[in-house]
Amino acid sequence: MERSRVVIIGTGFVGTSYAYALLNQGPIEELILIDVDQNKAEGEAMDLNHGLVFAPRKMLIRSGDYRDCKEAGLVVITAGVNQKEGESRIDLLKRNALIMKSVVHQVMASGFAGIILVASNPVDILTYVAWKDSGLDASKVIGSGTLLDTARLRYEISRKISIDVRNVHAYIMGEHGDSEFVCWSNAMVGVKPIMDVIESMSEIQFDDLDLIYHSVKSAANEIIRRKKATYYGIGMALVRITTAIFNNENRILPISVYNNGVYDCEKDVYIGLPAVLNHEGVHHVVKLKLNDLELEQLRQSAVILRENLTLMGQ
Repeated sequence: MERSRVVIIGTGFVGTSYAYALLNQGPIEELILIDVDQNKAEGEAMDLNHGLVFAPRKMLIRSGDYRDCKEAGLVVITAGVNQKEGESRIDLLKRNALIMKSVVHQVMASGFAGIILVASNPVDILTYVAWKDSGLDASKVIGSGTLLDTARLRYEISRKISIDVRNVHAYIMGEHGDSEFVCWSNAMVGVKPIMDVIESMSEIQFDDLDLIYHSVKSAANEIIRRKKATYYGIGMALVRITTAIFNNENRILPISVYNNGVYDCEKDVYIGLPAVLNHEGVHHVVKLKLNDLELEQLRQSAVILRENLTLMGQ
């Protein structure tokens, strides 16, 4: 971490939104863009450089290749392919896994010894693939996990009760997908449990919790239906992770991490859990006291992820 260099692999909507957010917030010194389409990477770097005069700090921004990963503290992988017509979910997973393996192989061949952050979907499964193929300690390989889902949750709660979103503390846990769930038993507004907030505020009722959950789960589909893709939110979320790492913050974030037995569910998976992040990667996973329903939801989510990994031969 002596050198705050980030390498982004994949300059699609997510990769470039992340790069743009980095430029605007300025948490790093160097930004390198890599893409199979070299011209695209070069063009994005040129465009970003033209905004440096308005940025909060000096930053070196350029296109590059995998050799640039050697001196990077963080490599962020956003590369992947979309599902073809008639293609099964497992076939898509296998295709993206092959891409992930190819990318990670080239990253590690450079002599890279930093942290890998995966944003490609399905993020939990592809983060597991990246970890297995990298040979790095699990603390050095993470995925964006349920951080964006959690941001959506906090926004929806904030909007409902008219309290600043930064005073809302709640997590989406589990798979970044259909089996994710809200850990309502640990949700707080300020230092007040959400259940106590419901009893003291007329703006929110117990029935609203389920509506908020379903609004969060359907958010991506609603955005995609309107504008074909989602990328601003995840771009900001990736910067939040980046800042926690380079600033050595020991920040708790719900990201995709390897379950090493902290939670009583399938262990050999990457799954969305609250974890403490610093310049070494994952310092430790935070163990929350889940109620019986939440623990069962977490177990089921982990089982789904393990089944998919098994079908892929992982």
